[in-house]
Amino acid sequence: MSTKMAVFLAEGFEEGEAIVPIDIARRGGVEVTTVSIGDDIHVTGSHGIEVKADAMLSSIDPAEYDMLMLPGGMPGTANLEASEQVKDALLKANEEGRYVAAICAAPRLLGKLGILDGKNATVYPGNEEHLKNAKYDSRAKAVTDGNVITARGMGCALEFGREIVTALVDISKAKEVLEAVQSD
Repeated sequence: MSTKMAVFLAEGFEEGEAIVPIDIARRGGVEVTTVSIGDDIHVTGSHGIEVKADAMLSSIDPAEYDMLMLPGGMPGTANLEASEQVKDALLKANEEGRYVAAICAAPRLLGKLGILDGKNATVYPGNEEHLKNAKYDSRAKAVTDGNVITARGMGCALEFGREIVTALVDISKAKEVLEAVQSD
């Protein structure tokens, strides 16, 4: 059975936090769809790199995905937070026990929605107050707690990808992929 992940791309997303986990997930056998949450299929990251998304949020059903993933970056995270469609999709996925994953500043949206209540989580330093009722881990590169995966920042993108593949495929596949890309 194929597992599917949707990656929500907002103007100003952190490119490495999107592309590295997408690459690791695809190497691990996950079917990944990049999704523009804006009005254009082309989305520009926080460092000026333009990406053509696979689909528009208005043209997909987020309920068909096993995982919804959010890269961070600014103003990407703020743009994700401003989207009612994104918030509704995350809340529904969490309610149904499907995976939600966020890296860098993006876990703050999960915190604001209550998805991190009682969960172990991490976030880019300076965003801790948005995790509200989470058990914040300032040292972890990536944290999985139940159906929620969070990571600290772009430098943790490989570990974030590992957690995604572990959750959607299995740990042995995740280890195989990281070994193949020469990650310790």
